[in-house]
Amino acid sequence: MDKPPVKMMDPTLAEMGNHLSDAMKILESGKLESEQGKERRKLSWKDIPGPLQGDGQDVVSILQLVQNLMHGDDDKQGQRRMQYVAEQGHMALLGHSLAAYISVLERERLRKLTTRILSDTTLWLCRLFRYENGSAYYHEDDCEGLVKVCRLVINTHYEDYATEGFTMLSSKHPVIYQSAACRPGLGQHLCSQLGLPLSCLCIVPCNTMFGSLHQMDVALLDKLIRDDRESGKVPLLLIANAGTPGAGHTDKLSRLKELCVQYNMWLHVEGVNLATLALGQVSSAVTAATKCDSMTLTPGPWLGLPAVPAVTLYRHEDPALSLAAGLTSSQPVEKLRALPLWLSLQYLGHDGIVQRIKHASQLSQQLLGHLKTLAPIKTSVEDELNSPVVVFRFSQDSAPSSGGSVEGYLEGERDILDALNRWLGEQLAQQVPLSGVDVVELEDEGTCVRFSPLMTAAALGTQENDVAALVEKLGEMIPVLSCTLRFRQDFKDEVLQQASLSYIEDLSWPGLGGVRYEPRTTDLDEDKRQHSVEKINSDLLKKLMELDTDLYFSGGPEFCEEKNGIFIGMATEDLDVAELVETIVSIGKDIEESGKLFENMTEVVRRGIQEAELQLQKANEEKLMEEGVFRQIPLVGSVLNWLSPVQASVKGRTFNLAEGCLDSTEPVYSVKAQMNKEASLDSPKSITKRFPGQKLFRRQGAGSDSVSDTSSVNQLEESFRETAHVQASDAEEAEVPQERHVHIVEETALSDQRVPEGHETESVDTLR
Repeated sequence: MDKPPVKMMDPTLAEMGNHLSDAMKILESGKLESEQGKERRKLSWKDIPGPLQGDGQDVVSILQLVQNLMHGDDDKQGQRRMQYVAEQGHMALLGHSLAAYISVLERERLRKLTTRILSDTTLWLCRLFRYENGSAYYHEDDCEGLVKVCRLVINTHYEDYATEGFTMLSSKHPVIYQSAACRPGLGQHLCSQLGLPLSCLCIVPCNTMFGSLHQMDVALLDKLIRDDRESGKVPLLLIANAGTPGAGHTDKLSRLKELCVQYNMWLHVEGVNLATLALGQVSSAVTAATKCDSMTLTPGPWLGLPAVPAVTLYRHEDPALSLAAGLTSSQPVEKLRALPLWLSLQYLGHDGIVQRIKHASQLSQQLLGHLKTLAPIKTSVEDELNSPVVVFRFSQDSAPSSGGSVEGYLEGERDILDALNRWLGEQLAQQVPLSGVDVVELEDEGTCVRFSPLMTAAALGTQENDVAALVEKLGEMIPVLSCTLRFRQDFKDEVLQQASLSYIEDLSWPGLGGVRYEPRTTDLDEDKRQHSVEKINSDLLKKLMELDTDLYFSGGPEFCEEKNGIFIGMATEDLDVAELVETIVSIGKDIEESGKLFENMTEVVRRGIQEAELQLQKANEEKLMEEGVFRQIPLVGSVLNWLSPVQASVKGRTFNLAEGCLDSTEPVYSVKAQMNKEASLDSPKSITKRFPGQKLFRRQGAGSDSVSDTSSVNQLEESFRETAHVQASDAEEAEVPQERHVHIVEETALSDQRVPEGHETESVDTLR
């Protein structure tokens, strides 16, 4: 049997595929440019917009420019990470190149090709997601399909709308209903695009008594529709959710469909849970979406396909109204929007599509199973067996309360827990980036952490080990959250007991809280006092950040109302709150006293110089009276000094900068040893005795694994060596100044005995 003839591939198509493959390798590798080229680029003007070059550039140079614009001057691999683009992603990118190439075909051939692409893609999607006898509209913006559907419904309800326009709406206002849990700004965007006033939009609250807190209140919706009909309005369209943007909950679609049939309304459904329609087992709540009038799908993030359009599937029997609403187009080029999706779906196949959606659902079930074992974690999941979205948060209800006080958290407790959960979500996203978790704000639960692998797993390449790493990090952070929540009130009580500290109440700060050191001086005006507070707290923050501790110190949130504050971060079980506060007070006092010393330094030095001049003048006069006038005569004084030498006594002076006075040097050396002994006893009270390797602000015995036995022995030996070295250095430094001073005094005394007569005053002036 003869083999069918092998058709030759179009050389242009083959070349296009090769160019795309080469371009992706260049952009993803980042190794096109050499180190010398990078240095030349830093000194060149190529990245600055300028006139178009006359001779043109080659492909490699243009790709190099694109790479530079994508990555900038940052060559760190961690910051250059891009979305994971698999082989099916390359097919989607190839589709955009093919669309430009196909658009230049002759019109009849282009029409046949685009019709085939559009019909195939629509058929595949309708069968995948169980939407029978549906049509498809492909659009770039997720909201664009809903806008076109609203125009279709308006044309259906108002027969003369195509000719009369908005005058038809003046007598009977249309009403669009949407759930309060829908995407923020969706209804306002619809009214803006359709030219309708905001009075045409009705927000339906979610359940407050029964069922999920994220489901639309069906009974209240029924009442709102009846009231609008009685007032002469036209109920037009209802927007429901199969997976709310926040928590992933599904509305009661079966009951909502009955209401829409009863009042002749259009039901539109959107949400991430629609992806599960491709699976073999689907919950009944999501299956009801197949009976709706239209639905919007986003296969791009579900399957990890970059730059593919969203799809709105709808059912309508009048093609003329669909054309008037813009859901269909007579332009073949418009139909080429489906080409990237057409290529990608064929590359993946039915099994590949189902496998990716199933993998994302299994990741959610894996995380949910681990979260059930963590007592302080509360989940907000609609269906524990089928929900592809997991929302959880740290809750105070189950957190252990021993070792701290939580009585003061009845007021503002929600804000504090929101701040802690925001910190938790940010830390998990930073430490386990492949998990794809993010922070979401829910109206009833507050701030939560959301895990939605259907929207992130295909792009990030999330696997089971990433979920395991996420659970491991979460288990490490739960004790930190619990301890911080317990110690917040204790920290506040300790701060309020200190007269020099003021407590900063900021419920949005994820940590122990904030303090401000208040100077004790009250004789300054307001401006000088504010400057002093700013200077002291700024220096205090720098000192605290230099300490050997695990605590995090910060100047506070970016938009904090309280200024010049010091905010302390998360706490651990072995934190000594009293020691922490005492250390802050001690360092603050030292900074304040040193600041006063420097402020008065100029005046102190000036007064000290004046006093020194007076004492030197007085000593000169006393010397003159003691030795007599004859010893001051040049020749006579020399003879007298030779016959009868005078034992002159030089009195040393020391200038105390702290007290601003002159003292004699005689008692300095006699009490030096005693002063060193007293100085060693006057150590700060806040610095308590600790074991080698134990960091500041940790209570002894609070944590069993804080310091190991081996490390303790090694650190103890090192501390002994350092102590011996410091003591030897101190001894040498203490002996050298004494010997040097004694030599200076002796030499000065001998020189006074040999000074010729008449030159004593001159020597004193020279010393001065």
